Amino acid sequence: MDHPTTNVLLIEDNPGDADLVRLRLVEGNSPVHVNCVNRLSDGLASLSKETPSVVLLDLNLPDSHGAETFRRVIDHAPNVPVVVLSGQDDEALATKAVHQGVQDYLVKGNISSKHLDRAIRYAVERQGLLRALEITQKQQLEFKNQFLSHVSHELRTPLTCIHQYVTLLLDGLAGAMAPEQSDHLKTVLKSVNQLHAMIRDLLEATRAESGKLRIEPRCIALADLVQQAIAMLRPTADDRKVGLEIGLDQRLPLVHADPDRVLEVLINLVDNAIKFTPAEGSVMVQASMVEADPDFVYISVSDTGRGIGPEAKALIFERLYQDPDSVDNNRSGLGLGLFICREIVRLHQGRIWVSSELGQGSTFSFTLPIYSLAKLLAPVISHEDHLRPSFVLVRVELAPLSNPPRGNWKDTWQQCLEILRRCVYLDKDLVLPPMGTSGTAETIFIVASTDLQRSGIMTTRIREQLDRVTDLKTKCTVTITTLPVELPSAGPDESLDRQVQAVADRLTQMILATRERKRQHAVKGPEASN
Repeated sequence: MDHPTTNVLLIEDNPGDADLVRLRLVEGNSPVHVNCVNRLSDGLASLSKETPSVVLLDLNLPDSHGAETFRRVIDHAPNVPVVVLSGQDDEALATKAVHQGVQDYLVKGNISSKHLDRAIRYAVERQGLLRALEITQKQQLEFKNQFLSHVSHELRTPLTCIHQYVTLLLDGLAGAMAPEQSDHLKTVLKSVNQLHAMIRDLLEATRAESGKLRIEPRCIALADLVQQAIAMLRPTADDRKVGLEIGLDQRLPLVHADPDRVLEVLINLVDNAIKFTPAEGSVMVQASMVEADPDFVYISVSDTGRGIGPEAKALIFERLYQDPDSVDNNRSGLGLGLFICREIVRLHQGRIWVSSELGQGSTFSFTLPIYSLAKLLAPVISHEDHLRPSFVLVRVELAPLSNPPRGNWKDTWQQCLEILRRCVYLDKDLVLPPMGTSGTAETIFIVASTDLQRSGIMTTRIREQLDRVTDLKTKCTVTITTLPVELPSAGPDESLDRQVQAVADRLTQMILATRERKRQHAVKGPEASN
């Protein structure tokens, strides 16, 4: 029986060791082709051009030493099996290498042709099995996500029907009911709402696991979202006789975050805190700056509840986890809320954690990035350590033709936002995140590294692309205007960072002035612009 040729990439800088390994390979039972290089950089370049059957790797090379050597090879070609050839019989290093993805660890002086042939064959087989297992797990996860998504969507329709008819009966629209009947229906309605929440969480968790959970960051005032979350949960807290308090740092800057998603996190954390706090207890929501981490705002939700044990703290953000010690009526969900919160915060490049001791209450904290126009602008308005020569501010206003807007207004303006992002040069222009929470009208700003005369090319392209959107003209009007940006004067020794910050300050003034004129126009009517 003919054996296929094994293609070996040997990365070895010692000519004597390289010749010995070649000899052992030739003495083996299987046909082999050896490509030998003496530097890690050459080995990585070879991996980029051609995928070998296996890599035989010396750890001490002219351009790399120790564990970093095999880590770089594995990162560069994760599907290629790696067998380490080392002159050191180091058990600790061998264990570390295998744990990090190396298939085998061989000591050069002890290598026989039979031993090397078997090590290569087993390494190739194990890598193939791992790859097959990874593909199978990915397929199973995709099937599971599709199944859960389908079932969840199918359950929504009958639940909505039950909710509508129970509400109709409770409102007395189908005739008078006895008090006992009304109480029973209220129990049904509570269960339906609870099931609705479970299905919503299941869909969100499925999207998170499959990488389909999305955020649309805006420039927002965090205090407004905290106040909104507290207002929504105040009745629940009052029913349970739990106090709700707010502590907001007056220095809070604007944050760069999706307001709907942040509100979802706040509601989940505050609602949990209320559930696990006994009567006469309290829940405090705080937001502040931390000097050691100036790029983020810190938000915390603290309660005076029973606290969380060490084992629960280690698992509490995992999918479907529920505290086994929670034997009261607080276990009303699927254990997905904190998992979804973790994924939302992660998408914002933030962190979430919990501090708690049994009997001492709990504090859930998370961070959100501060909105910095200068950081967003720096890559696009500078080139070779200098500001670009000119900029314009393009304003695209989307105003719905009816109130309430036709269809899903959020989907409409998000579709327009995606089109705008495709109409700009990524290295020279920037579509700014929308400001404030989503309302019934949207104004989107674009900073373009061009002058007023040439900006017409961009605005024409935007207009043509928006005109292709089906039914857009039946939903809203689109107004596009362009404003020149006066560059601030800069001294000969002024740093690029300070120049970028000056441009950001100027643009902020222009955007705020535009929003103020729009607000006055809305208050006073059309004659205000005459």
